[in-house]
Amino acid sequence: MILVNTDYITGKELQMIGLVQGATIQSKNIGKDIGAGLKGLVGGELSGYTEMMTEARNIATERMISMAKSLGADAIVNVRFTTSSVTAGAAEVMAYGTAVKFK
Repeated sequence: MILVNTDYITGKELQMIGLVQGATIQSKNIGKDIGAGLKGLVGGELSGYTEMMTEARNIATERMISMAKSLGADAIVNVRFTTSSVTAGAAEVMAYGTAVKFK
């Protein structure tokens, strides 16, 4: 599946199928939360949360691709990500874009 953040793919004529999306809500365990809180006091990267968000983006992307495949898409254009905090230590990640077929 081709994913791009533009509204075109060079050299291809596209037929729009529709909006596709994938989402997940991820959290870290209490031990990682405590470690992140302590790290927040001294500064630096919160690597546990970086890993959590990378995993969440990957899951959301795979779910978006799965939806596009079920619609018979060849690619997804205008791919975007959004995040929001659901509760302390948990975040939602959504991937969305427009599924297209090649003409």
